[in-house]
Amino acid sequence: MKSPAAEPKAGEKPPRGRLWAAAELVLAAALVVGANVYDFVPVSETPWLVLMGWLSLRRRGLGWSSVGLRRPRSWKTTIAMAIVAGIALQLLSEFVTEPLIERLTGETADLSSFHSLVGNLGATLGMLALVWMLAAFGEELAYRGYVLERAAALGHGSKSAYLVGMVLVSALFGLGHFYQGVAGVVGSTVSGLFFGALYLATSRNLWLPILAHGFSDTIGLALIYLGLVPELGG
Repeated sequence: MKSPAAEPKAGEKPPRGRLWAAAELVLAAALVVGANVYDFVPVSETPWLVLMGWLSLRRRGLGWSSVGLRRPRSWKTTIAMAIVAGIALQLLSEFVTEPLIERLTGETADLSSFHSLVGNLGATLGMLALVWMLAAFGEELAYRGYVLERAAALGHGSKSAYLVGMVLVSALFGLGHFYQGVAGVVGSTVSGLFFGALYLATSRNLWLPILAHGFSDTIGLALIYLGLVPELGG
C-alpha cells in the first residue's frame, strides 16, 4: 500500500511527480552537505528541510498527517515503547556500535562541542530543550517524515522503495553529524536506520521515532552532564 505522500497530486502525471521528488531530494542533499561539510547554511539543515517539506506537501494538497504526524492508536503504548527503544538504542550504541566503529576506524565520535555541559545543569537543560525541538521533533519530521517519503516516491511508494530509501536517508542523516567525525557519521547512520525502522514498523507514524529519538538523546545528555562519557574526560 502506498503512502499518501507518495501519490501524485490530482491532475499531476506520475512521471512529473517523480521528477519533483528527485529535484527535492537533490536540494535536500545539497542542504545537508552545505550545512555540515561546508558550513554555509544558517542554523542547520533541519529547519530548512522542514520548510521544504511543508512547501512540498502544500503544493500537492497534503498535510503533515499524510507523512505520519498523526495521533497514534495509544499514547501510553507509544510512550512506553519509545522509552524502551530509547534505552535500547543507547545500549546498542554503547556496547555494540561505538566499540565496533572504534575497532574498525580507530576513532571515536568527536563530542567536544558538548564539553561545556559536563556538570553544568543550566546549559544541559537548555541543550535538552533544543534537542527535543530541533533533533527529536525537527529531524524526524525532516528526515523520516519528508525526505524518506520523497525518496520512496521515486519507487512508486513500494515496500522495497521505502527500505532502499530508509538506507539512503539514514546515510544522509549520518552526514548531518559530520561535526562528530567519521565515527560520529557512522554511528548516526546506524541511529538513522533505527529510527527509520521504527517509522516503517508503525505504519509510518512519526510519534514513536520522535519520542524514541528524544528519550535516547536525553539519556545521552544526562550521561554527559554526570561526566560519564570518557571522550569528554569523565
